[in-house]
Amino acid sequence: MPRRPVVLLVVAALAALAYAWTARGGDGAPAGGPPGAAGDVLRGRVVRVTDGDTIRVELSNRSERVRYIGIDTPEEVRPDTPVQCYARRAAAENARLVAGRQVRLVLDADARDRFGRLLAYVYRADDGLFVNEALVRGGFARTLTIAPNVRFAGRFAALARQARRAGRGLWGACA
Repeated sequence: MPRRPVVLLVVAALAALAYAWTARGGDGAPAGGPPGAAGDVLRGRVVRVTDGDTIRVELSNRSERVRYIGIDTPEEVRPDTPVQCYARRAAAENARLVAGRQVRLVLDADARDRFGRLLAYVYRADDGLFVNEALVRGGFARTLTIAPNVRFAGRFAALARQARRAGRGLWGACA
């Protein structure tokens, strides 16, 4: 008699493990992408630059859409929307900085946005350039702070103020 409850417990435990495994994509990672804890660091190669603040990165044989945290560049590829002032320049600068290069992606509190894109602070692997910061400093991006991903919000705001005062990039070209 005591064997039956033990067998049921074992079966239930195995079923729970199988469910957890498949819910995490079958490879231990959450469905839809790699682990997403704040501070996680992922490494990959940029295979496509979508626009000024979005890239596609090859991570462990999987291609991920990556949206830069804390910044926003003018829109170039949004359907039914005209190309915004400085969008092409921002996309070109992003491509100059990262196209084809190895990058480190550092995650913050929320790993994905509502569109399923991985959210990250992007650093070039070879020299450590902080790409999000470089785009704001050069006037290619404005700040976009969405809690809880706020680690560099103050830093980005200060750089945007400096770029605006100096009339760099979009701040000088788009009135």
